[in-house]
Amino acid sequence: MDAIVKNVLVDEKIFIIRGVQVMIDKDLAELYQVETRALNQAVKRNMEKFPQDFMFELNENEKNELITKCDNLQSLKFNPSKVKVFTEQGVYMLATVLKSSIATEVNIAIMRTFTRLKNLSVPYFDIIKRLEALETDNKETKELLQKVVQVVSSMQSLQNEAKEKTNPIGFRPNMK
Repeated sequence: MDAIVKNVLVDEKIFIIRGVQVMIDKDLAELYQVETRALNQAVKRNMEKFPQDFMFELNENEKNELITKCDNLQSLKFNPSKVKVFTEQGVYMLATVLKSSIATEVNIAIMRTFTRLKNLSVPYFDIIKRLEALETDNKETKELLQKVVQVVSSMQSLQNEAKEKTNPIGFRPNMK
């Protein structure tokens, strides 16, 4: 499996639940090429390595929401066992308890994906910090922000007006 395919596979299997990026036990078992039952047994034998910030079980509402959003998880709908999810640290710990060459290789791909996703979010944190810094009781700053909002709104209005008055470009069949 090449790096691009691994990244695509891993990207599709990372979800945000309770505000944390996680992967579900079923998907991890598939990537590690073991049965979900075997993965969960390894976790159960090593529970001291999986505190709440490494792994937690989904409640029914979370499970149902996940199933609704992801067609490939329909098999979980009638599964009576609790779905376990693993944070980045939990995924790393899984590789240490599974101890296979496949687990190590897959784990490296997963860690790289988590790191890439974190790096993509860095610019947004900077923007948020800057906006928070602007949120002051300073009257001048508030007035300046209102002017910025007005300018952006007027630019949007001009763009919408231009769209309405512009003929579309491209092939148009003869209208009769």
